[in-house]
Amino acid sequence: MSQLFRTKSIDDLIAASEDPHKSLRKTLGPWSLTALGIGAVIGSGIFTLTGTAAAGRVIPIKSILNSTVIDLLLNGSQAASQLGRPGAGPAITISFLLVAIACAFAGLCYAELASMIPIAGSAYTYAYAILGEIVAWIIGWDLILEYAVSNMSVAVGFSAYLQDLFDNLFGFHLPPQLAYPPFPAAGGPAGWFNIPALLITMLVTWVLVRGVRESARVNTTMVIIKIAAILLFCLGAANAIHPGNWHPFAPHGFSGILTGASIVFFTYIGFDSISTAAEECNRPQRDLPIGIIATLIICTILYCGVSLVLTGIANYQTLGTDSPVADALKALGYNRLRLIVTAGALMGMLSSLLVYQYGQARIWFAMSRDRLLPALFSRVHERFRTPYVSTWIAGFVVGIPAGIWDIDTFAELSNIGTLFAFVLVSLGVIVLRKKQPERPRSFRVPFVPLFPIISIVCCVVLMMGLPLVTWLRFFVWLFIGFAIYFPFSRKRSALA
Repeated sequence: MSQLFRTKSIDDLIAASEDPHKSLRKTLGPWSLTALGIGAVIGSGIFTLTGTAAAGRVIPIKSILNSTVIDLLLNGSQAASQLGRPGAGPAITISFLLVAIACAFAGLCYAELASMIPIAGSAYTYAYAILGEIVAWIIGWDLILEYAVSNMSVAVGFSAYLQDLFDNLFGFHLPPQLAYPPFPAAGGPAGWFNIPALLITMLVTWVLVRGVRESARVNTTMVIIKIAAILLFCLGAANAIHPGNWHPFAPHGFSGILTGASIVFFTYIGFDSISTAAEECNRPQRDLPIGIIATLIICTILYCGVSLVLTGIANYQTLGTDSPVADALKALGYNRLRLIVTAGALMGMLSSLLVYQYGQARIWFAMSRDRLLPALFSRVHERFRTPYVSTWIAGFVVGIPAGIWDIDTFAELSNIGTLFAFVLVSLGVIVLRKKQPERPRSFRVPFVPLFPIISIVCCVVLMMGLPLVTWLRFFVWLFIGFAIYFPFSRKRSALA
């Protein structure tokens, strides 16, 4: 037990990050960090999952595995097996607000730990310093799942919007065999492989290998284009709002709102990506809290605006597609605005892909530097000073599954992984306040332990809104991780 819960001191973590052979270039400031956060948060969620969460699953799901934990508690297993996945309807705006509140508490916890432990690895590094090696392994393995499936979902959404752009400009569609996965969602088109999803993932991977400064510049440009497209959609489509589409506002009551919140929670994990950039930040003690908090405020405003307009111009039951914003504008005949929004959506998804791939490679890099993963993953490019091996492997790990499966599977798997990470980070703040109260903190979460406890409770409630089959997949992933840790990583770790 002492081996499993051994911790690595914060000073040792900082010293390891200064090794000239495995150190990363420090180039990021508060604006770049905020752009990284917005680039991750405002992407596939605002252009894809907004409609999915509002519409829900229109086909009843017979298996009890696809009922949520809350359905089972409130209605019993027999009734829950017939409920399917009710959507939030126009009340998806409330779902976004609930998620923003939950993320605000978790974001404050991230800000305190990120400013104290400015090391690549995010929640994995915090857990290693506070809770022990086995907890760090669990959260690191969990973060690999989170970032990988997040990007798979974004890549699938990108492919759908690219198809819409081709249709709008040229009246052309790629052959179905090359544009759709062999395992689509129920009722969706099937093909051989989603080629656009793979190609865009590899392009982003190449950009990331070239350097973090170059990647940040590309991301900032795409974020500006994305925000402009969102504002044009809200202003341009406002005239087509029909108030009748907002009635009933919450067709499935609080259960639907909570289910919608569980689905769209996936969209808010961008500030987690900011914390992975701590080691490449010029002044992490000041800039990381600014980037995290600014990201949450800006993105909440944009999400609420888009969800109100989208559910106002179309009946929520028609929005359960991979490209709901473009489809709604097409139905209205707003083809010029649809073209602008589609181009902005593509830019937005590119920035999300870039940030998530960036974060995933840094998690692998940090775990490898601690010798929990093979040394290959912590190799740093001599010229670009980036973990190029991890970045390329992450590109293939994301691109190939994105060509095979549908968007819903990825979104729900990412949600449970993110929520679990937030729970441990919030717990870490409480523990570290008790273990090392004297350590300097440039940013402090107010009202500890109240705020971290609220964060934990919010995350647990949202986890209960996910299907049981998602929980089973999550536990299978953790079991695979244990099968690697105990025979391999436990004996090789730096602390061993």
